[in-house]
Amino acid sequence: MAVIIDGKMLAKEIRLNLKKQVEKENLKPKLAVILCGEDPASKVYVRNKSKACDEVGIEFKEYLLPNETTQEELISLIDKLNKDKKVDGILLQSPIPKGLNIQEAFERILPEKDVDGFNPYNVGKLAIGEDGFVPCTPLGIIKMFEKYKIDLEGKKAVVVGRSNIVGKPMAQCLLSKHATVTICHSRTKELEKELKDADIVVSAVGKRNIIKEDMIKKGAVVIDVGMNVNEKGKLCGDVDFENISKKASYITPVPGGVGPMTIAMLMNNVIKAHKIKMKK
Repeated sequence: MAVIIDGKMLAKEIRLNLKKQVEKENLKPKLAVILCGEDPASKVYVRNKSKACDEVGIEFKEYLLPNETTQEELISLIDKLNKDKKVDGILLQSPIPKGLNIQEAFERILPEKDVDGFNPYNVGKLAIGEDGFVPCTPLGIIKMFEKYKIDLEGKKAVVVGRSNIVGKPMAQCLLSKHATVTICHSRTKELEKELKDADIVVSAVGKRNIIKEDMIKKGAVVIDVGMNVNEKGKLCGDVDFENISKKASYITPVPGGVGPMTIAMLMNNVIKAHKIKMKK
């Protein structure tokens, strides 16, 4: 049976350490979150981020924009927050309403306030191995590998999914730890063949049970980033947890795996941004 990687417990430990840091160093970090539109899942995510900020000691300010917000209004709010010296981090919750250009919005957020790591400047820093802001989900997964002492050097890692939010930055993070990385996606011809060779599998597709037990080799480490709902309305991931957990060496559950780590890394990035500002 696989060791179940407890993201919830690790995230709690990280938040506690960050809280101690904030109190000890008398820090006053502030996060501004823009929620545009009426997406119900986004509202839940923002609520969870707000709770985590309270716990750590980060001031949290939410900006709610209606569905009919224009691109100009969105950019104007980002510009206002960029100029606000009290704001350390700006987060634009995705998805945003159709017709709005999220990439332009991400590019508008100042690199030093880009706690999500989506500004091209930070994307480039990650690609060349320089210190910048790393997207929260891949960063959280790397912290899990470190906590559970999972060695990545020379291992064959397969990332399923090529989004700018998880897939691509995850591949960069694994490369930086000297893994040999393959990215698979919807056009990959022989997904099963790629997976069967993998020591590490990270699935970020968003399709329930797309990864089956017979696709994974014995002893592989399986990280499930998927957030899906099954026919009973329960949260589940991309991988067949019940069967794969009998075959893998380590596996993350859904919920309680990658999700809490993503929020913990956001807290980490906001405090990092605040400290960089203080040094200046």
